[in-house]
Amino acid sequence: MAESTLWTLSIAAVTGGTAVLASWVTSRGNTRAARIQAETAADSQRRERLRESRRTAYLDLIEQAHIMGELFWEVSDVLRQPDAEGSTAALQRLSERQTAEYAKLRRCARVVELEGPLPAAAAALRVQKKTGDFHAAIKQALAAGGGGAEWTAAEERFDASYSPFWAALEAFVDTARDAHQGK
Repeated sequence: MAESTLWTLSIAAVTGGTAVLASWVTSRGNTRAARIQAETAADSQRRERLRESRRTAYLDLIEQAHIMGELFWEVSDVLRQPDAEGSTAALQRLSERQTAEYAKLRRCARVVELEGPLPAAAAALRVQKKTGDFHAAIKQALAAGGGGAEWTAAEERFDASYSPFWAALEAFVDTARDAHQGK
């Protein structure tokens, strides 16, 4: 009887020890699985936040470029009427607006540069730089004072700036799309 009790207690101890060990292994596995799941969820949220912040930055730059484009059309209208009364004053007002809108475009390009990736940042910088020809043409026309050959040359220079500007914007859109889609 004593031997049977000893045998039963031994089996019970081994079974209990096995149960405790199995419980410990299971809890470590569950803890590890929960940590991996939490890390995966956090990484996924981080990537989604980055994707959305990039998208917002890209859209802001595109919107500001279109605002500048509309302003450039207004400047073109003034440049086409060099002898109209007040054309120099109107061009001066538009030049001031162009400077203010450029500051917004520059800020948008800097945000894209911050958000990345590098190809999108470089394309945004090219869009920003393509406004320089417009600015130089406006300054040239203002120096001409409302007419003459210099005004006409400024108008031609201004009109020649459209294609490079829109091409840079299209290249940015393509690059931003690729970056946004993870290509």
